[in-house]
Amino acid sequence: MKKEMKFGAVGALGQGLVSGLFTTTRCTRVGVEHFEQFRRAGQPVIFVFWHGVMLPLIHYHRSEGIVVLVSEHADGEYVTRVLHRNGFDTARGSSTRGGSRGLRELLRAARSGRDLAVTPDGPKGPPRVFKKGALVAAQLTGLPMIPMSCGASAAWHFDSWDRFMVPRPLSRVRIVYGEPVRVPRGIDDAGLDELAVDMATRLHALDAEAGAGGPDGVWTVDD
Repeated sequence: MKKEMKFGAVGALGQGLVSGLFTTTRCTRVGVEHFEQFRRAGQPVIFVFWHGVMLPLIHYHRSEGIVVLVSEHADGEYVTRVLHRNGFDTARGSSTRGGSRGLRELLRAARSGRDLAVTPDGPKGPPRVFKKGALVAAQLTGLPMIPMSCGASAAWHFDSWDRFMVPRPLSRVRIVYGEPVRVPRGIDDAGLDELAVDMATRLHALDAEAGAGGPDGVWTVDD
């Protein structure tokens, strides 16, 4: 009971903090046509982005019914509560092969026409390394992946594995969406390895465009 109350309090507090913070920021979005074309056609997509830039994306994609893959680790429950408070649904588990619960939930959500979201370096890193789970989800669902990144003109970063970014009040937020990428149904493991490298390269390029740090992993704050 105490744990449930703690999770609930964190969810409510997180919603309030996110809403309050982003009422002070200004956001520019670049490349929205890359996913809006699919929404107009009624086709869902898979958004892929680094774990550390999640917070602004929660706000600016709130209440769109996106299903986010969240780990079953204890801290994943806190993330889940904040996501639910902001109008997301969640799939708990991993996106690895072998019929994991998380992957099964993503497949069900895709069949019902829901957009998905996966952090390919989560839940515990290594940071900004594209693991193949997101590709497996895209391969099995047949949905296009939309790589995306987010940066801020001024931000705080947690002392965590992902250098979790929190834009500062009054900062300028920039979200950049890349071109859609599909995973061929018959691709083998070697092909997935190559595609993972390609997707990481795409995300690093979007990082640079968004002001989220370069591919060397160095994050900068412009005061």
